[in-house]
Amino acid sequence: MLNTIVTGGSRGLGLGIARTLAASGFNVIAIARNTTAQLDDAIADASWRERGRLHFRAHDLSELPALPALVKQLRAEFGPLYGLVNNAGLGTGGVLATMQDDDIERLVRLNVLMPMMLTKYVVRSMLAAGAGRIVNVSSIVARTGYSGLSAYSATKASLEGFTRALAREVGPVGITVNAVAPGFVATEMTDGLSITDRDKIKRRSALGRMAEVEDVAAFVDYLFTEKACNITGTVMTVDAGNTA
Repeated sequence: MLNTIVTGGSRGLGLGIARTLAASGFNVIAIARNTTAQLDDAIADASWRERGRLHFRAHDLSELPALPALVKQLRAEFGPLYGLVNNAGLGTGGVLATMQDDDIERLVRLNVLMPMMLTKYVVRSMLAAGAGRIVNVSSIVARTGYSGLSAYSATKASLEGFTRALAREVGPVGITVNAVAPGFVATEMTDGLSITDRDKIKRRSALGRMAEVEDVAAFVDYLFTEKACNITGTVMTVDAGNTA
């Protein structure tokens, strides 16, 4: 089985991606600070199905100096790393003029610096093997903007630029790098939206609804298949037509 890391894999979108990749036969390592009952159930389910595997390893990804040791530990335990899904991130909102400086710094640290540095150490294993898949989880607000999410939108736009440039760096070796940009998906990060805001989002969508976690997870899963071997350096939108 090919080893794949999913950051922020204990809940929400990350858990959905981890569960889907495990069902497709990958050996998935979910990284998060703490496990959850949902992740524990998914690990048991993956073991019962005997197709892929799902593991949990606790780590505070905001501790950037500890990332090299984390990757070294995972390689020693599981072997070469084939896939990486950079999903972990903060969704801190706020009007820029009144946001706390610490909140902005935390956003940039976890949403931009962490995935860049983690990828730096993971991609070395892929380069040695001459194959790999990297998927960065962005957001439609990287291109559309959204009032009260200027700092968050900037971090996601940065991740998309990183995706395109890295795809050119590692493409000649056989590694693909893509981003998936979900619209507003029903997860803990969107729980704060009011019913009125949710209705507005649905009305703006071509399909009249919000995308689901399973929709995004299925697309990430597709990018890990051989059918997607010639897709790299692109951003794929999954938003039920919100940006159509």
